[in-house]
Amino acid sequence: MIRVGIGVDVHAYADAGSGGGGGPAEGGGLRLAGLDWPGEPALAGHSDGDAVCHAVVDALLSAAGLGDIGELVGVDDPAAAGAASTGFVTAALARLAADGWAPVNVSVQIVGERPRFAARRTEAQRAMSALVGAPVSLAATTTDRLGFTGRGEGLAVIATALIERADA
Repeated sequence: MIRVGIGVDVHAYADAGSGGGGGPAEGGGLRLAGLDWPGEPALAGHSDGDAVCHAVVDALLSAAGLGDIGELVGVDDPAAAGAASTGFVTAALARLAADGWAPVNVSVQIVGERPRFAARRTEAQRAMSALVGAPVSLAATTTDRLGFTGRGEGLAVIATALIERADA
């Protein structure tokens, strides 16, 4: 048996002044797809704000019918303050495994004007694939300067996960 899930995450840049649901990650730099992006502003959030990891968590949990990231780790949880979002992916994978599911692949689309993603796509795909234990493909696009992403206020991420029964 196979199942598909979709996850979406949106974060403001900490320098966009919108509040974005919390402060930036400790250290102040962007964390995206499990990588540090020197010279780029952090995403606002309770954790490190890694919107790729957050969308992947939601896609995996959605595919298995196991809820969403808010049920896995809440924004009220002090242990999650400034936490690395890669740990949330690991926790989601453990929840899937406990329910008899394994990831087959994940596809991720990043929507925003920055960072310029193409030069680090292969590195990010390797990092996320190693984390998930299955192929993760990453793509990025802009919105031709339209909307909040086009104005450089933040970014959005859409992830689709394919999972299968682990005993299949």
